[in-house]
Amino acid sequence: MISNSLKLKSETRCFGGKVAYYSHQSECCNSEMNFAVFLPPQAEIKTVPVLYYLSGLTCTEENFTVKAGAQKYAAEYGIMLVAPDTSPRDTGILGEDEDWDLGTGAGFYVDATENPWHNHYQMYSYVVEELPNLIATNFPVIPEKQGIFGHSMGGHGALICALKNPEKYVSVSAFAPIAAPMRCPWGEKAFSNYLGKNRESWRNYDASELVKKANYNRLILIDQGTKDNFLARGQLLPDVFAEACQEVGQPLKLRYQEDYDHSYFFIATFMADHFQHHSEFLCEEKN
Repeated sequence: MISNSLKLKSETRCFGGKVAYYSHQSECCNSEMNFAVFLPPQAEIKTVPVLYYLSGLTCTEENFTVKAGAQKYAAEYGIMLVAPDTSPRDTGILGEDEDWDLGTGAGFYVDATENPWHNHYQMYSYVVEELPNLIATNFPVIPEKQGIFGHSMGGHGALICALKNPEKYVSVSAFAPIAAPMRCPWGEKAFSNYLGKNRESWRNYDASELVKKANYNRLILIDQGTKDNFLARGQLLPDVFAEACQEVGQPLKLRYQEDYDHSYFFIATFMADHFQHHSEFLCEEKN
């Protein structure tokens, strides 16, 4: 039974299951938030694992849901998909819509501490606490079988959420993540605005710093296209993350995919591999 706190916006049949879009009033973000859900056919008769997907800059909950081709694999494995929006919207913050890489569509999955952002931009707490609690209350999921993945800014989000909460996320992967945000222009702009000028506090949201003390210990999968223009511009820095993983013995499979770019064509191409990766942790039989 879906609670009154959720508003169903639309529902569509897909691969024997259902794609649905919801909105709700978020306590963390002090605003209305949107998310998409794919309920696999197995969810009609039993509880299922859940896999969260975090999208990149400028995206909404629709980009992944429409473009990634993930529902086919979710239906095959019996995994529920949840894709939240990338930020609060229409909060009234002055300038929130001025830049494509800050504010609307660019929450960076951090809990902002600085004015004027901190009253609404609490995306880390939203993704890690509020949204999973909402999903567990209203949908037939197995809470202890929870994974997370994402793309670009969302790949950064997936990595930090898993590394900071290894007990919550039994699997993690990323497509072209912003893997060392403290060292790239996107991250420096977002962190300085959301978290302030003290760079020491930024380490709490940088995967290449977090992995050094995380003790995650399960395999992390990352795919990165070699013709990704943001790789060439120094925004992604997967090599920095790989070096940090090697330093502490964190298992990592970093695959450079020849001639692929930063688009959803790249994501859709390797979606099956990511589901295989997550299924090894989410779908294993209980002892």
